[in-house]
Amino acid sequence: MAAAVAAASGSGTPREEDGPAGDAAASQPPAPTSAPGARLSRLPLARVKALVKADPDVTLAGQEAIFILARAAELFVETIAKDAYCCAQQGKRKTLQRRDLDNAIEAVDEFAFLEGTLD
Repeated sequence: MAAAVAAASGSGTPREEDGPAGDAAASQPPAPTSAPGARLSRLPLARVKALVKADPDVTLAGQEAIFILARAAELFVETIAKDAYCCAQQGKRKTLQRRDLDNAIEAVDEFAFLEGTLD
């Protein structure tokens, strides 16, 4: 068991940044607690599943795939919102506007596939 833990953590020897006890977990922020009402996804999985089923090319989608798609959508929205907020801050505003999304899409190469979709 210790060999598996050592193999998973790298070399198995304590690194300097781990501290004197060699505890990497002590320097990391605490993991979120799984409270009884805590959700792993902010998007409703039933809605994501309905959207996936609406695609005629999809015949079967497992619950894990639905969760991964929901999480990917959350990360995508978070990323584009942060970039759009940066565009709003450049205009000395705190409120996002459509033009901020347009500017973020034009400025970031990863969003090139969205060009022309908000028209």
